[in-house]
Amino acid sequence: TINLPSSPNVGDIISVKDYARTFDTNALSIGRGGSKMDGVCADTSLSSAGASATLIYADSTKGWMFINEDTVQQAGASFVTATGGTVTTSGSYKIHTFTSDANFVVSNAGNSAGSNKVSYLVLAGGGGGAGNFGNYDGSAGAGAGGYREGRAPAFDSYTASPLVAPDGVTVSAQTYPITVGAGGAGGPATGAGSNGANSVFNSITSTGGGGGNFPNSISPTNGAGGSGSGAAATPNQPNGTAGAGNTPPVSPPQGNPGGGQQSSGASAAGGGGGAGAVGGSAPSNTVAGEGGAGVTSEINASPVQRAGGGGGSSYPANTGGNGGAGGGGDGGRSPNNSPPAGEAGTANTGGGGGASNANPGNPSSGGTGGSGIVIIRYKFQ
Repeated sequence: TINLPSSPNVGDIISVKDYARTFDTNALSIGRGGSKMDGVCADTSLSSAGASATLIYADSTKGWMFINEDTVQQAGASFVTATGGTVTTSGSYKIHTFTSDANFVVSNAGNSAGSNKVSYLVLAGGGGGAGNFGNYDGSAGAGAGGYREGRAPAFDSYTASPLVAPDGVTVSAQTYPITVGAGGAGGPATGAGSNGANSVFNSITSTGGGGGNFPNSISPTNGAGGSGSGAAATPNQPNGTAGAGNTPPVSPPQGNPGGGQQSSGASAAGGGGGAGAVGGSAPSNTVAGEGGAGVTSEINASPVQRAGGGGGSSYPANTGGNGGAGGGGDGGRSPNNSPPAGEAGTANTGGGGGASNANPGNPSSGGTGGSGIVIIRYKFQ
């Protein structure tokens, strides 16, 4: 920290240089000494490695002003400075990507003249698809992990998903634990899939996707979560229940419910819900529902689709539903096409796992849900 003179004269000049080239990890705070900084009543900072700056005291209206071109730092502006995760740069933005539990450590909280809010994507783990004993009716695809995104509009303009909240979150100089949810386990040959685990950053919690429903006429599971499981094919319950999405409810919604079972004969199950669409209902008695589609965001500087639901399965073994675009796993196919086990959701997309096919004599497990991800983005200069 340096403090500028408390009683400057017009024409006074102060120059500083990052001799050790460490301002990116040890930001220099410049106290205004009671005068304005480029017309703003706020301190400023330098946070670029190797930066140099020359300030001149202009008058009481503008106060101190930068007069050199060696830095893009705006006088009076202070920017967020942080570490943690895998850090990349896109123009004037830093992007921290977390694929496992870690810490986001803020050393400088910035201010409104520079940046003091961050954009975020918090995506939970997808649910695991249901297994099948081999002679049961169709098992359901799992729901995608809950998807929550916020963009700080005053500082950022990237193309966000349709689910984006109208603002980011304000940060302070502290350590923020990051939790990245694992995908839920695929169900065994005689059971439902497990829900995915939650992902957390600051006050934002995204809920794991609902595990795939298992065909059981006595006590079907429900598979609620960030996005919900499809309905298992249960002949004794022709209105078999799909899992609810956006559970618990948040706004914008973090996901969608799963699709329904085939209404006549009920041998084909529904697909899991995705962040962008409800899971597909089974279109026929031998064709299962597809997983609901995910959504696309450019928060990490390129368009990536995430949070697709898992595909369901049918009996007799015929056509498993496709996984939803954005990492959802396909439902199991017949042995002539591919293994009957459900396909796993793609890692770090929160995709739901596909359901195991009902292939007589070939009991198999559902696909594991895809793990989640946390991405934090902010303006740093």
